[in-house]
Amino acid sequence: MSKKLVIIGASGHGKVIADIALKTGYKIIGFLDDNASLKEICGFPVLGNIEKINHYKEKCEFVIAIGNNSIREKIAKQYDVNWAILVHPTAIIGMNVQIEKGTVIMANVVINPSSHIGKHCIINTGAIVEHDNFLQDYVHVSPNATLAGTVHLGERVHVGVGACVKNNTIVIDDVIIGAGAAVVKNITEDGVYVGVPVRRMR
Repeated sequence: MSKKLVIIGASGHGKVIADIALKTGYKIIGFLDDNASLKEICGFPVLGNIEKINHYKEKCEFVIAIGNNSIREKIAKQYDVNWAILVHPTAIIGMNVQIEKGTVIMANVVINPSSHIGKHCIINTGAIVEHDNFLQDYVHVSPNATLAGTVHLGERVHVGVGACVKNNTIVIDDVIIGAGAAVVKNITEDGVYVGVPVRRMR
């Protein structure tokens, strides 16, 4: 029997996650969203606001389809439910890779051996996570971003579209790396970083 899934967040990101869920054998029960005007998305019902989560927790798994790292963290810590792990069938996952609960791995992602992906992370379409990476919880690696070998990302780090991080680099918590940026040395102060190589925005 198919596993049942409820998706939190009825958005474009939610559509992508629904597609992954269907491709991996889940039965989608519906979406939860605080926007009361939403009634359905891609043919699936919006079941109500997030407070309805307790109506489904005994029979369903859940995933958070919200790109904002801090909001995803807040929801994950507020509700004690069975969080799903979703991996698109086209993703390439190397040996000894650990993927924690709530994380979504999207189409054409490559995660190479001995990497660790924390809880409620998003590894978005076409991203590359090289060998021996360690991503802490609530990280978002955007489409076509590249993390070279032995990169460590702190909690809630957001790596923008097409950005890259040099090998053997550490990025602390709460850093945003802009689209197309290049990180070539450790980032030890939180904030927003842009450019090639990156500089911190004042």
